[in-house]
Amino acid sequence: MTALDSLATSTVIVVDTADLDLLSRWHARDATTNPSLIRKAAADPRYARLVAAAVRGSADVNDRLDDLLVAFGLEILQRLPGRVSTEVDARLSHDTEGTVRRARALSARYAAVGVPQERVLIKIAATWEGIVAARSLEDEGIQCNLTLLFSLAQAQACAAAGVQLISPFVGRITDWYRSQDGAAWDAGAHRGANDPGVQAVARIWRYYKQQGVPTEVMGASFRDMDQIAALAGCDLLTIPPTLLDALAASGQAMPQQLDAARCGPVADASPPVLCQECFARDMSENRMATEKLQEGVRLFSADTQAVLLQLAQA
Repeated sequence: MTALDSLATSTVIVVDTADLDLLSRWHARDATTNPSLIRKAAADPRYARLVAAAVRGSADVNDRLDDLLVAFGLEILQRLPGRVSTEVDARLSHDTEGTVRRARALSARYAAVGVPQERVLIKIAATWEGIVAARSLEDEGIQCNLTLLFSLAQAQACAAAGVQLISPFVGRITDWYRSQDGAAWDAGAHRGANDPGVQAVARIWRYYKQQGVPTEVMGASFRDMDQIAALAGCDLLTIPPTLLDALAASGQAMPQQLDAARCGPVADASPPVLCQECFARDMSENRMATEKLQEGVRLFSADTQAVLLQLAQA
């Protein structure tokens, strides 16, 4: 049994790529995309036909973007049995009404070609405005994946909003702590279960299980196999191709680490509420989460802008 096979006994495997040629390699169920992956794929000559079709479809560059996102999503759904996550324009991360409007447009594009709603997750940044937008969308039956999530405060608000799935970013959390420590960072002491990104996701997962929250937890943004191994048993893990290949080539056992039947308590964990003042307070007290959320929105927005420029010039 490979490490990937072992991991799959307790966790749903999700592919984190927009490279269509790779999707069937690992027998994954779902796939996730983001603006960075779409930017890379859109510049690949193999997918020029998708870009050309998006350009022919509309003169409006935002419509072209949504057409391209859905085109990649449809190709993914032809290759995998589960769901695809398609991200709303990251520049709308602090615009609730704009996010709702574009999410509806993406969902309508999938529906127009007969894709069931349950096969699509609309990705939205876990800002306050994004979480409020997700609550409205979930009420309409549009399932959401809240991304750029770094804190229990974000996870609590998402739970209260009734979102389908959250994607806490393991690697980016660890990156922040490594950067803070600089030369003093002890890589050996922060591996596996002692990794700060792993600990953050495990805490969120335990909180959800203890509170009876049905929202799915999908660990994301992995840097190495140790992080993945330490989160075996998480509902889902979205993994990039390089690490999926490493798992498939390894014979390492991946025993379940997260087990609802034996998870320890989460300190100072109150039931989830959707409270803007509470959210703002908790985020202001968490410099890591605040900085990484701002950085993530900025970088995804830049990648979105780059794709828009390509579509405008095509």
